[in-house]
Amino acid sequence: MQPGEPPDMQQLFAQAQQMQQALLAAQAEIAVTEVSGEAGGGLVRATVKGSGELVALTIDPKVVDPDDVETLQDLVIGAVNAAGGNAQRLASEKMGPLAGALGGSGLPGLPGR
Repeated sequence: MQPGEPPDMQQLFAQAQQMQQALLAAQAEIAVTEVSGEAGGGLVRATVKGSGELVALTIDPKVVDPDDVETLQDLVIGAVNAAGGNAQRLASEKMGPLAGALGGSGLPGLPGR
């Protein structure tokens, strides 16, 4: 395509379909990928799927103190939040190239935003 020529709509449609398929594949991969986060130097570890679903929680018996439940609660919250942050980073890494292709200059032949 030369500058000044109208975009080839069939080519643009095919590119859009390819990007949509890549986006769906990345979303499916993210949803089933498991990532972990920890708190207290690994005393509490949480594992979540990329979808955000908590699938495992491991607590070292050393932090189980009936007289100090608040510390254990804080460690669990910290581990779950760390795992959630790792899931968000995973999604950004997987979706980043696709998001870049959809934003900024847009599809080839079409003006940017």
